[in-house]
Amino acid sequence: MWKQIFLIFLGLSSGAVIAGGVTGLLIGLAIVPRYAGITRTGRYVPLYEDVTLLGTVLGNLFFLEPSWNIPFGKISLLFYGLFSGIFLGGWILALAEIASVFPIFARRAKFTRGLPVIILCMALGKTLGALFGFFQGWI
Repeated sequence: MWKQIFLIFLGLSSGAVIAGGVTGLLIGLAIVPRYAGITRTGRYVPLYEDVTLLGTVLGNLFFLEPSWNIPFGKISLLFYGLFSGIFLGGWILALAEIASVFPIFARRAKFTRGLPVIILCMALGKTLGALFGFFQGWI
C-alpha cells in the first residue's frame, strides 16, 4: 500500500513539475501576453496564465489515469482536438518567430508579397490533413 501511495505521489509531483515547466516556457516565450495583446485583452493575462497551468496539470492527470474519459463523445473530442491544435500552433509560431524562420525563408525564396497567404495555406493544409486523418480513423 505504501508503495502505491509513493508512486501516486511521485507521478503527480513529476506531472506538476513538467506542467509548471511547460507553462513557464510558454510564458517565458511571451506567447500568452502576445495573444492577449493581439486580442486586446491584456488585463486578463494572469487569468490566461492560470488557465494555461490548469490545462497542463489536467492534461497530465488525464494522461496518468487511463480510466478517465472525456465526456460527450466525439463532440468533446472535436473541441479537444481544436484546442490542442491551437496550443500546438501557438508553440510552432512562437518558436518560428524566435528563430526568425519566416523572414529568413521569405528572403531566401525572394518573396516580396504573399507570405501571409502562404502561412495561411500551411495552416489550412495542416488542419485539413488532421481532419482527414481523424475522419478516416487513422488517429
